[in-house]
Amino acid sequence: MAIGLNNLRAPEGATHKKKRLGRGPGSGLGKTAGRGNKGQKSRSGYRLRRGFEGGQMPLQRRLPKRGFNNAFKREWVEVNLSVLDRNFEANAEITPEILHQRGLIKKAKRDVVVLGNGEVTKPLRVSAHRFTASARQKIEAAGGAVTIIERTTGGGESSS
Repeated sequence: MAIGLNNLRAPEGATHKKKRLGRGPGSGLGKTAGRGNKGQKSRSGYRLRRGFEGGQMPLQRRLPKRGFNNAFKREWVEVNLSVLDRNFEANAEITPEILHQRGLIKKAKRDVVVLGNGEVTKPLRVSAHRFTASARQKIEAAGGAVTIIERTTGGGESSS
């Protein structure tokens, strides 16, 4: 028999029958249906809130708040010169989009900083949001060019 979407089935023993609760004394799960006697947990509609500790002050409220989240922090994706030299040929145009397409950086939306770790043996035209002083010097010494990409701000700034 050919396997198709119309005859897919779980392997033997992989699924279990649902317990039918409250179906009389002969089932072994009649009367209170395995919920015990009385109390909040025996009633229908009972649901324990996450972190609820029976009215005791919950752990997440007993512990002090710590730290600070800076809403204006810039996250940088770092790229070393050794990676650029190894993955690009001479006179190649290098942008954050090309780095993302080639899998050299994971997040295309983040700002890219080029670090001076490694050597450049060929001229490269590199565009990034920031360069370290050593990276800029090594690229230009190899006959390449450095272009700084201006960061677009997401605020409500208007020019008149």
